[in-house]
Amino acid sequence: MSSSYHFTVIALLFCVFLLGGGSLCRGQLTPTFYNETCPYVSSIVRGVIAEALQCDPRIGASLIRLHFHDCFVDGCDGSILLNNSDTIESEKEAAPNNNSVRGFGVVDDIKTALESACPGIVSCADILAIAAEESVSLAGGPSWKVLLGRRDGTTANRTGANVALPGPFETLDVLKSKFLDVGLNTTDLVALSGAHTFGRAQCVSFRTRLYNFNGTGNPDPTLNSTYLQTLQGICPENGTGIELTNLDLTTPDAFDSCYFSNLQSNKGLLQSDQELFSTSGADTVDIVNYFSAYQYAFFVSFVEAMIKMGNISRVNRNRRTN
Repeated sequence: MSSSYHFTVIALLFCVFLLGGGSLCRGQLTPTFYNETCPYVSSIVRGVIAEALQCDPRIGASLIRLHFHDCFVDGCDGSILLNNSDTIESEKEAAPNNNSVRGFGVVDDIKTALESACPGIVSCADILAIAAEESVSLAGGPSWKVLLGRRDGTTANRTGANVALPGPFETLDVLKSKFLDVGLNTTDLVALSGAHTFGRAQCVSFRTRLYNFNGTGNPDPTLNSTYLQTLQGICPENGTGIELTNLDLTTPDAFDSCYFSNLQSNKGLLQSDQELFSTSGADTVDIVNYFSAYQYAFFVSFVEAMIKMGNISRVNRNRRTN
């Protein structure tokens, strides 16, 4: 749909939404955290991403996924960026992340640019949050004031990543449970799933839907038959599994509401996508229909969900006070 729906959610909206309308207290996230110490942080992040997009149109989707996978495991602390060491089992090698999450090089480029402009100031956790917002905006989606002031974690939780991160083969009930565990509701689940309106997925993440759904030896009956044939041509049953296809077959590099229209046509790529619409009697069906009909409503709910997700923290241990 048209990018005329692009809008900015003002700070007052989300301060009331998240903070109950009260004044900011010590340790709370705030969009003005770097106003004095690194006033151009968002512009710097945006510039690096815009340059990366010239060579890699999927990088925006990859960056928002990094933020998502960071926040769902012990809060938004940048721990997904940590490598293996004598004391760290990297979350990068957790099953949902291994050979899947990407964009680390661009994050490094952003960090380098920020260190040049504002040495030792911006946390990696905040870089991921800003990069997610800028990636959505650059793809024609909404923009918003990102709450900032997160601390970087010094430990990782690979076991937690294996347990907490939603997977492409999971049922709606499991997805709801995992979102509820981090304080996100059903509308948040549907809205954040809408981030699959851009980006790519490897065949390994949906191939069983094409050939052996739930061990039946047959394709997923909810999958559109024409779309099934297209996907089987891209992902042979005995292929490598690393072949890529668009998460949104309609507008693969634009952030819009076409993802939800695809679900209505049984053209959701991942099982976890189509579950939102094809699960009989599910309350998510009405939300999908609403977001498909009203892109602005999707954008508003997506922004609210992103702000809530970016606020996930284990007892505020990831909040900076300086």
